[in-house]
Amino acid sequence: MHRPVLAFLACAVLVACESLPANVGPDIMLDAPDRVEDLHLPFDEDTEDLASMDGRSDPLLQTASAPDDIAIPMQGHVLPMPVESAAPLLKPYEAIEAANGKAAMEPSTDNYMNAIQVYPYRIGALYQVYCAPEQITDVVLQPGEELVSVSAGDTVRWVLGDTVSGTGTQAQAHILIKPTQAGLKTNLVITTSLRAYHLEMHAFEETYMAAVSWRYADQQLMTRVMRADSVPAPVPSSPGSLPIERLKFRYDLYGDFPHWRPERVFDDGRKVYIQFPDRLDQGEAPALFVVGRDGKSQLVNYRMSGTYFVVDRLFARAELRLGEKHQDVVTILRNDLGATRP
Repeated sequence: MHRPVLAFLACAVLVACESLPANVGPDIMLDAPDRVEDLHLPFDEDTEDLASMDGRSDPLLQTASAPDDIAIPMQGHVLPMPVESAAPLLKPYEAIEAANGKAAMEPSTDNYMNAIQVYPYRIGALYQVYCAPEQITDVVLQPGEELVSVSAGDTVRWVLGDTVSGTGTQAQAHILIKPTQAGLKTNLVITTSLRAYHLEMHAFEETYMAAVSWRYADQQLMTRVMRADSVPAPVPSSPGSLPIERLKFRYDLYGDFPHWRPERVFDDGRKVYIQFPDRLDQGEAPALFVVGRDGKSQLVNYRMSGTYFVVDRLFARAELRLGEKHQDVVTILRNDLGATRP
């Protein structure tokens, strides 16, 4: 009975001597694996089914992959990614109102020079102008700035005109504004040889601004360089120097007979000249409106030269208007176009 036991022990010693080297050191201890909670092991397509192994003892190899959305813990403090807060979306009309509100420039007591509201000029600003019936608001431009056009949203209930003060390089354009009633609101765009102005006009019962002007950031830097031998062209006080062969007296007058009714109207092929009685400056001058083919009135660029209105374009029909409730209207009609008289 002792022989089998001794034989078994002898075999075990021989096997150990064959499998282990002469110098055997201590075995290592594996670190504990990182703890991953809720880690799902998806089934690998290359792995055979357990039921099809038929009792084979081969080890089953299965790979585990963590889903992309699993957050792997990291050592230290990790700051969260910054999230940009989306700006609130505005509807188109809300965006327009917000932009116009930021661009509006209101009158201020700090910017008054006597009765003139002096705005700082900024491109794209909306200058607020307060007007009143039976009162004239004077919009004054920079000396030497040439007026190109004046366009208003409402030319029926707002009376607009322009004139010039000074001569030569100191000539200064003025736009005269008057509403026919309170509670009106419209806009005005003025374009000149130097810049453009955008005005929002409001009509009140009594409150009005006597005059509006601007100061310019580059005004001290702007200079006019003139040659020593150059002489500025004289500004004619009347069109009397026009060549008589170019003048065409082809306009008729209809309507009321106020004291300012023109004496004659003619043109030189490019401009129309409306001659008023002498001493028109003693009273209020009418406003000129050109009537288009659709029957609507529109404002045109004209200026006062002596006793003349000088219109910078030709027209077939125009109206001179003055007054509010009892308005005087004089119609100017060109007589060589076959138009029917009013």
